[in-house]
Amino acid sequence: MSNAWDSDFAERSPIFEPLRAAAGGLRGPDWPDCNDLNRLIASHRPPLTAASGRPLRFVAQPPRQQQAFDDKFEPRIYLRGEVQLRPCNWHDLLSALVWLSFPRAKAALNQRHYGELERRRTAGAANRGPVQDTLTLLDEGGVIVVSADAELSRMLADFEWKNLFWLHRREVQAMMRFYLFGHALYEKALQPFVGITGRGVVFEVGEAFFALPLAQQLNALDARLAQHIADPARLGATRELVPVPVLGVPGWCAGNEAEVFYDDIGYFRPARSCGSTKSP
Repeated sequence: MSNAWDSDFAERSPIFEPLRAAAGGLRGPDWPDCNDLNRLIASHRPPLTAASGRPLRFVAQPPRQQQAFDDKFEPRIYLRGEVQLRPCNWHDLLSALVWLSFPRAKAALNQRHYGELERRRTAGAANRGPVQDTLTLLDEGGVIVVSADAELSRMLADFEWKNLFWLHRREVQAMMRFYLFGHALYEKALQPFVGITGRGVVFEVGEAFFALPLAQQLNALDARLAQHIADPARLGATRELVPVPVLGVPGWCAGNEAEVFYDDIGYFRPARSCGSTKSP
């Protein structure tokens, strides 16, 4: 993927809609740096903080070396409010924009990561556990799915891709929305390819939700996802996150305007080929 800066990237696809407000503050000709992002933080209301209450700011990532626990990526955010950023790096920049767009959910993710790291350190456990795997999968590849129709939600959970996205296309467009949360998914969407798959958290909403301005939708979803993440009874295993073939979402890919697009079982894999976990 090209590392060239594209100040209009968020305008090129509806996939980037949740990030557009934040990305609009980075329209200069050069790659944004920590100072540019910290200016956006300074103008954000309410102020952005880590779950610990520390004010959030972006800092340059130091050269890789053996680090003390407090200096590692997640602990440093929780303990100091410092999010490390590599220069001219799409992956890190998109993560920063997710922080600006879903600040409570990102803070909740960091808090839970920190808690798991502390627990492992206390127990002397060398390997990461299923909770951390699930949190990372959501952080990197998460999709927030909202639905005002339980039957559409069932089709998504049961991998009925063509039934959902093609045969019930109008209902999906009227009664469902998909919002990318994972920054690795956003990075892939810069140069989309058939195969991009996210992992969804599904929230049921009333039909009135879809009439709200986008900013209000995002604010409500940020609070709801943060609450979901903070619940210790949730996100204990990756199977809790439903697969979402991103380019199947109506309007997110020119190719999916044709029915044959959904006949590609290499991408829209049926549940029976995916074992008991239904994971494509």
